[in-house]
Amino acid sequence: MRITPAPSRAHVEFPLSRQLAPMPPLPVRPDPALDKPRHFPLSRTTEQVLRMLLEGDLSRMRADSVAESLGISGTTLRRRLRADHTNYQFLLDRARQYRCERLLAERRLPGKCLADALGYNEVNSFYRAFRRWTGQGFAQYRQESGR
Repeated sequence: MRITPAPSRAHVEFPLSRQLAPMPPLPVRPDPALDKPRHFPLSRTTEQVLRMLLEGDLSRMRADSVAESLGISGTTLRRRLRADHTNYQFLLDRARQYRCERLLAERRLPGKCLADALGYNEVNSFYRAFRRWTGQGFAQYRQESGR
């Protein structure tokens, strides 16, 4: 398994009224970050966490309970995931997205059932996540896909 890490730098733009005169161009140097691989091999711990998230009951899985079932502390789990350039919430979100795609491919389900199956306490949280994953609302997706 491979995973693409989340961006690590925020992009900030200021309104034109606050910008100063343009800076002179800097000398062009090759960026060593561009030569780095875009995917990282996952550690055994990260693979175990992903497997648990893909197979388990997401409504009951919390980072501390996952760490306990792996026989490590929550702090150790966070440290190992950070070493893989990820975190528990990111893996949980990817697992939910994957499981959502699988459920929608199998059969037509209402949003409430999908939210419950994916471990969301609130249906609106699922709808926001669905929009983030697909770029469109759940109702719009249903209408366009005929599902």
